[in-house]
Amino acid sequence: MRIYIVEDDISVIQVLEDIIESQDLGEVCGDCGGEPADIMEVFHAAPDVVLVDFLMPVMDGVEFVRELRKRDSRIKCIMISQVSEKELIGKAYTAGIDFFISKPINLIEVRSVLRNVEQQIKNERTLNNIRRMFENEMPTVTEHTEDAGDAYRRKVRYVLNRIGISGEKGAPDIVRVCEYLHDNRLTVSQKSISRICEALDDSPKNMEQRIRRAIAAGMTNVAHMGIEDFMNETYTRYAGTLFSFEDVRAEMDHLRGRRPGGGKVSVKCFIDGLMLDVEQNG
Repeated sequence: MRIYIVEDDISVIQVLEDIIESQDLGEVCGDCGGEPADIMEVFHAAPDVVLVDFLMPVMDGVEFVRELRKRDSRIKCIMISQVSEKELIGKAYTAGIDFFISKPINLIEVRSVLRNVEQQIKNERTLNNIRRMFENEMPTVTEHTEDAGDAYRRKVRYVLNRIGISGEKGAPDIVRVCEYLHDNRLTVSQKSISRICEALDDSPKNMEQRIRRAIAAGMTNVAHMGIEDFMNETYTRYAGTLFSFEDVRAEMDHLRGRRPGGGKVSVKCFIDGLMLDVEQNG
């Protein structure tokens, strides 16, 4: 992970560099040397993360981040500041800040935030790879005629692909549950997920756990999409249908480091939303 430091205090730059190197948190690919921030210099250094001071001469941290975002929205921006006023913090988040680190600099906080950001970057790259894989996938022509059951399973799997969980262990279980409800003209409200798992599997509790973990992974993936691009088609389509929108927003705040826990998973909400989506849009 490449890190650039924009800070007008040389001693703070040195402290941050020592922490990053000693804790193996990444590679410092440059710093502004205590001088006013140079957008193009930072941009050409190609960092994954920029640590930027809130209060700087010539161009403050909020203005710097706003200008940097115009050139590359993928760079993670971490604000370093003593500021505690909610209005100013809100202004920074609106400009595109991902996390805050408080002054005076604390090793534990720097380590925690940078490791959180590193994991977020890894997750986003994995998600992008999955997305590209399915975007490049061309439909194959088969010689046989697809029956209604095959068609329904394909539609369900397509949605699971869209939210990046087709490879989860619980994905086949979700398909089986949807197919069972569809074939018997039932809803989850009419027959609980526990009862459905009992009808479909010799280890119903394990099946239910696999489903719940897969849905949780899907919520995390959708939340990542929303963080990366609030107008992302998959995010806008599924954030409020497969999940509770409030829970997705909670998951987004958790991924940004703004709250200790993420959104709660509702298997019922997910299955209902999935089946409705397949019926309406399949």
